[in-house]
Amino acid sequence: MSPSIFDYETTLKHCAAGNRRALMQLYEQEAPRLLTVVLRILQNRPLAEDVVHDAFIKIWQNAQHYHSDLGSARGWIYTLTRNLALNALKYSNRQILFEPEFLLDLCDNQLQENEHHADEVEALAQDPMAQTSLTNCLNHLEPERKLCVLHAYVDGYTQDEIATLLDKPLGTVKSWIKRSLNALKECLQ
Repeated sequence: MSPSIFDYETTLKHCAAGNRRALMQLYEQEAPRLLTVVLRILQNRPLAEDVVHDAFIKIWQNAQHYHSDLGSARGWIYTLTRNLALNALKYSNRQILFEPEFLLDLCDNQLQENEHHADEVEALAQDPMAQTSLTNCLNHLEPERKLCVLHAYVDGYTQDEIATLLDKPLGTVKSWIKRSLNALKECLQ
């Protein structure tokens, strides 16, 4: 369907009502174009793909907040996606590829400030078994809490950005991250 025939407003209403098929239709309609726009901003295909993915999550979670007096539905989708891309660009210098030793290091630095333990963590990071342990520990976290940790320490998002992305209060996100890091630390010991 061409953009002029596709009914964006109705599709967003269906998304707001929980219709997954509507989200899939919207994805099929706009994902390639959104990716092109985001690629122009970020100049980094993997990061652009992540932003488009996050945009559709945010569209799904926030479709009920769209109102036609805010502008066209298609414009709302592009504005939301563009804002995510600009945030990603702003923080792209903090982007870190998923490396288990980074999370192990982070857990150590955040939860125990003693140097002897840092040597232990570094040794664990070289051990494939430790990397498997970290993955297993992450998989034991509740999905939203796991997402918070990964967004914060893998994607480099601020807690404010995570709260906005997940449509949760900032205090909840801070609490989830703190508790999740404690759970990871405990699981890894």
